[in-house]
Amino acid sequence: MALGKGSHVPSDSDKAAEITGNNTYHPGTVDVEYDELHVQCPPHTTERKLMTRIDWRLLPFLCILYLLAFLDRVNIANARSFNLTQDLNLKSNEYNTALTMFFVPYVVAEIPSNILLKKFSPRVWLPTCMLGFGIASVCQGLVQNYSGLLATRFFLGLFESGMFPGCFYLISMWYKRDESQKRYSLFFSSTSLAGAFGGLLASAIGKMQGIRGYNGWRWIFILEGCLTCLVAIFFFFVFPSFPEQAKWLTEEEQNYVKARLQADQGHNAAERKITLRDVATVMKDHRVWLGGFMYFGLIIPAYGYAFFAPTIISTYHYDPIQTQLHSVPPWAASFAFSLLTAALSDWLRHRAAFALAPLALGIAAFATLLSVHDDTPAQYGMLHLVTMATYSVLPITVCWFSMNLGGHHRRAVGTAWQVGFGNIGGIIATFIFLDSDAPYFRTGYAISLGFTCLSGIASSLYLVSIYRENQRRARAVRDVGLSDYEKTELGDLNPEFRYMY
Repeated sequence: MALGKGSHVPSDSDKAAEITGNNTYHPGTVDVEYDELHVQCPPHTTERKLMTRIDWRLLPFLCILYLLAFLDRVNIANARSFNLTQDLNLKSNEYNTALTMFFVPYVVAEIPSNILLKKFSPRVWLPTCMLGFGIASVCQGLVQNYSGLLATRFFLGLFESGMFPGCFYLISMWYKRDESQKRYSLFFSSTSLAGAFGGLLASAIGKMQGIRGYNGWRWIFILEGCLTCLVAIFFFFVFPSFPEQAKWLTEEEQNYVKARLQADQGHNAAERKITLRDVATVMKDHRVWLGGFMYFGLIIPAYGYAFFAPTIISTYHYDPIQTQLHSVPPWAASFAFSLLTAALSDWLRHRAAFALAPLALGIAAFATLLSVHDDTPAQYGMLHLVTMATYSVLPITVCWFSMNLGGHHRRAVGTAWQVGFGNIGGIIATFIFLDSDAPYFRTGYAISLGFTCLSGIASSLYLVSIYRENQRRARAVRDVGLSDYEKTELGDLNPEFRYMY
């Protein structure tokens, strides 16, 4: 609020009475704007203008990064349609084992990667990892045998391990909890775009069969990997970082971004290094474990579809090019549905219902696919529901959980844990759709159905836990005399912190 001559300093109750909506303008001798958390916005801008500028400087880079990461991760499914298994003489379940090899370092390295992200800054660490998995993808197109494929999949998983938790963590350091979901979902929806573009690119690149003596599957890996490497080199010069390291913000703007996050989430301890003691403390929280199972349950149907969509669709009697083209619409449907649910979630400032309700679509789809085997249009339609349910709930689950973790160290460890533990499900997913189960894939659909239900149960228990904790804190003494340092260390365990539903 601006103070003119004879004005008195407003009390908190005065501010609360005057402030309505997201932003309120207060006239006076100086133009000053307060946001809904009573944080003073820099006089030369508004909250809306500043957040729009941040969106454009942050989200496009994260979306492109993760689109290419996911494309390089799952393009092996497209490559399989163009004689990969025959050229490398893969036998029995060796293709599935190659998929599994990706997840071994991917799961183990996620928490260390987030710690290194904080040490080196996102601008250095994430493009470095991106260059690494781009090179690994190119090498996939040059392998001559099964052993070479295993090695390249291992390094692909190692370099990609920090992408997802690192990007989610970075987003959480810029946005308030009630404005984050549409940003998370826009970022995560790049996976759906990767799936759609992957099918389109594969249908085009696959026609390069025989050029320079290479089959089409090699060109899929080589060209898409080279694109990743070129973008990674460019990102070294332009990739965003934490608010306190953003040179494109003035000092006043940096202070405002940090102040509004502090008012929403508490102090974040950005300046303190993460220790093993921090990791141990975070892992003692039962809600952290529930967050892991929320994500774990959905990863199995998500990766099951991503790695085997062309295989499933090919059983509907399409040729390789038609298979790739028919893989596009389900991904496009999930992209649109994800953005819709994210917008509604932010508008209503609610997460739980949007983490639970869409699961009904997935449960219905898998149940139908288990029982219907002679109706291709119905089966193909159910694949759309599978992607819509799975890929819309995944970002809401991670956002809901990560934004309920207060402070840099708890959020960095907790987010990496959720994604790292959840991706163990990727190992299971690589073996649920076996060639021996074609064309009905009853085992794969049944396992996907069961783990979708597991995610729903874990999310329900998490909701009950945070609701009861909020009720307990509301009844307790609010001011227990904690210092700012103690509040910073406690994060969301601070008695003044309130969990978001």
